[in-house]
Amino acid sequence: MITLIGCHAGGEVGNVVVGGVLPPPGDTVFQQMRALQRDDSLRRLLLREPRGSVTTHANLVVPSARKDCTAGFIVMEPTEYPPMSGSNAICVVTALLETGMVEMQEPETYLMLEAPAGVVEARARCRDGRCESVELTNVPSFVDRIDAEVDVPGLGTVNVDVAFGGMWYAIVDAASLGFALEPSEAREISHVGEQIRAAARAQLPCVHPENPEIAGVSIVELAGPWRGVGTVSANAVVVSPGRLDRSPTGTGLCARMAALHARGLMHAGDSMTHASVLGTTFEGRIVSETTVGGRPAILPTVRGSAWLTGITQVLVDPTDPFPEGYVLPDTWPGADTQS
Repeated sequence: MITLIGCHAGGEVGNVVVGGVLPPPGDTVFQQMRALQRDDSLRRLLLREPRGSVTTHANLVVPSARKDCTAGFIVMEPTEYPPMSGSNAICVVTALLETGMVEMQEPETYLMLEAPAGVVEARARCRDGRCESVELTNVPSFVDRIDAEVDVPGLGTVNVDVAFGGMWYAIVDAASLGFALEPSEAREISHVGEQIRAAARAQLPCVHPENPEIAGVSIVELAGPWRGVGTVSANAVVVSPGRLDRSPTGTGLCARMAALHARGLMHAGDSMTHASVLGTTFEGRIVSETTVGGRPAILPTVRGSAWLTGITQVLVDPTDPFPEGYVLPDTWPGADTQS
């Protein structure tokens, strides 16, 4: 029996596993993530039908060997294990506090979590037993390429910025592809975004300078018009295997700020807000400038809110013909893998 806390941040489902799963082996959360990935049975069980769906994420809470961290967490997405996710981290913090697994302090609870990508600081605004919002100080974000050309079958040459915000993004101007980033465009955005992701992953190799195992574009962001510091900018992020992120996407916001910083449009102390296709928002801010492996980088924050949706106990009947679930291409396009 596996216990899940149902949760979503800005519309993106990020369920939190709080019981029934032993921590994977490993001295760091990154090593634990790799062990979980090699087996992959838990992700398939929780995310595939009939227990999950292509729009679902799950987060396994694990102990951290670091004395400065309250816990660790491993993100399981439809086709991969990203080293960091903003919406999922907000779900984890909210679930830990509102269930009492971590003691809530009002008006603010401070805790540090170990993600596979590194340590993430969280400051949660709390009132009357509710976690109202969470500000994450993310891992450093930086640019690999600006205005790189990628040849996309059916689209031609597309210019993208490749940036790391906790996972590798290809960022493309939405208007150049004819999108206004409205809900009615969700299916076509997803189709086009997945085409760009596959092409960028094949043609624009990128490797984290401090962890070579974090490599390759895994997600595409269609960015709305930049309206200046302190304003709201729409965006749509396409998650493999080709569906729209419902949230404003925390790591996408960090990658976007890194790209804007590289272009000289944002500086330390500047802020912006990302809006999703649903209209939900995350607030972003550049705390300071730094370096990663000798590259210019920023230290970004993201603030957003999550809401608990229920408590589920997941079972596997020994006679079930689909003990790890199944996928069908009507809702889960492509193969259930990421190469």
